[in-house]
Amino acid sequence: MAVEKKVVLRRAVNFEVRDLPGKEVLLAGSFNDWQPVKKLTDKKGDGIYRCRLMLAPGEYQYKFLIDGEWRSDAANPNFTPNGFGSLNSVLVVDAEK
Repeated sequence: MAVEKKVVLRRAVNFEVRDLPGKEVLLAGSFNDWQPVKKLTDKKGDGIYRCRLMLAPGEYQYKFLIDGEWRSDAANPNFTPNGFGSLNSVLVVDAEK
């Protein structure tokens, strides 16, 4: 009897936040146990910080850490209270069709 393995395909997800040039911008969320280690880069020096993650389908909460200050994603209208008196942004990664 053959055992069938289910393959979970990850999808590329782009994150972007705007601020003044020269900031340190990190990303943390439920996808990395809230460890602010993923750095967003401002390659053009115009204050648009970007990064890409490969995520499995599911729902994730996240925030940006900009120069030591936690911020939700102002461009994302989906959020939820986080138990610390602020909001986390919510991202849903759909399975590919």
